[in-house]
Amino acid sequence: MGSHSNTNYNLDERYEFTPEAKKRVITWLFIGLAMFAVGLVWLMMDSGSHHDAHAAAGHGEGHGAHAPGWQARLYAVLWQNAIFFTGISLVGVFFIAVQYVAWAGWSVTIKRIPEAFGSFLPVTFVVMIVTFLLGGHDIFHWTHTDVVSHDEILKGKSGFLNTPFFLVRMVLFFGLWYIIWRTMRGFSLKEDQEGGMLYYNKSINLSAVFLIIFGVSTSMVAWDWTMSINPHWYSTLFGWYHFASWWVSGLATVTLTVLLLKDKGHLQFVNQNHLHDLGKFMFAFSVFWTYLWTAQFLLIYYANIPEEIIYFKERMHLFDGHYRLLFFFNVIINFLFPFLFLMTRDAKRHTILLKIAAIGLLMGHWLDFYLMIMPGVTKGTSGFGFLEFGTLTTFASAFIYVISNQISKAGLLAKNHPMLQESLHHDI
Repeated sequence: MGSHSNTNYNLDERYEFTPEAKKRVITWLFIGLAMFAVGLVWLMMDSGSHHDAHAAAGHGEGHGAHAPGWQARLYAVLWQNAIFFTGISLVGVFFIAVQYVAWAGWSVTIKRIPEAFGSFLPVTFVVMIVTFLLGGHDIFHWTHTDVVSHDEILKGKSGFLNTPFFLVRMVLFFGLWYIIWRTMRGFSLKEDQEGGMLYYNKSINLSAVFLIIFGVSTSMVAWDWTMSINPHWYSTLFGWYHFASWWVSGLATVTLTVLLLKDKGHLQFVNQNHLHDLGKFMFAFSVFWTYLWTAQFLLIYYANIPEEIIYFKERMHLFDGHYRLLFFFNVIINFLFPFLFLMTRDAKRHTILLKIAAIGLLMGHWLDFYLMIMPGVTKGTSGFGFLEFGTLTTFASAFIYVISNQISKAGLLAKNHPMLQESLHHDI
């Protein structure tokens, strides 16, 4: 205990986002954009044969029997990645808010990492607004007034599921998230300069407000952005399930970022005990995600109610079993892999093992969102090609650039945080 108490740390340590590092990230950004362009052209050229091959597999709510075109796959890929990276960005703010409200001390030394994540929210906001305005008809059946007019279920939901109200909710939620993030970030930086308890107490109060907004808004965006892709389908657990996938993805991103910075010689004040706690978070909430996945699946599959079971039929049986292997792989990569891999104490304290676990979970939950979105939009015409990997590479590169730039704007250590000493001496 207290093995780090006599270590002198540089409390003013900063991360420099060097021109060389920027060049590498921008290079990957352009590689992603090039892959995206190649994949899009390929998809457009192949759209005729693709349409013929899958016409018989069209199973949509209000779209007749025709297979979705290349536009549907394009917009679905953009929508999936925008939702995924919005979640990671938002979880950074959520992580900080939880630490404040819980009066947690262990996490102070890693605080500046998730604290930077909210800076990416404007990017995903723009992508989502543009994607919806251009491709909303391809993603959401309820945006077609002729479909709604002949569908009693959609008529009943039209007071909530309509384009103006949908856009109002999206703008409102992104606006609240970003404003609160900016305010919390400002409090943190002022605390560095002035010290004292003023900004710490302000952060606790603002975090409590944010957590209420977060709880309401993340459930609603799960219904809006993902569940309403299949507007006849519903699950009372879906808001929690959606959040759980976001939460694990965010935790994996925080862990991986901390480890990569340590590899570069930064964050010497982050010890094995902090890493152990991050590993426990990934392990525990992978189990939490599995609990929600299992509860949702078993209850719906056993009840076999047509409006509910269609979600799992699309992923297990329809479209010639197009998603069947991915459906079961989703459980393996997001439950069995982290459960067995991170079970031991040693696994949570070794950087290479934590990196493998974090990367595996990020891949797994990206696939989880793929499974949530693609069957309802693209039916059996989705795949994994230049378009999908190019979009992911572009988003990931943009995220790394924006977050690295934000991290470099302040010290890596919240040096005047009232619980700093507790975190520096953290030992479990």
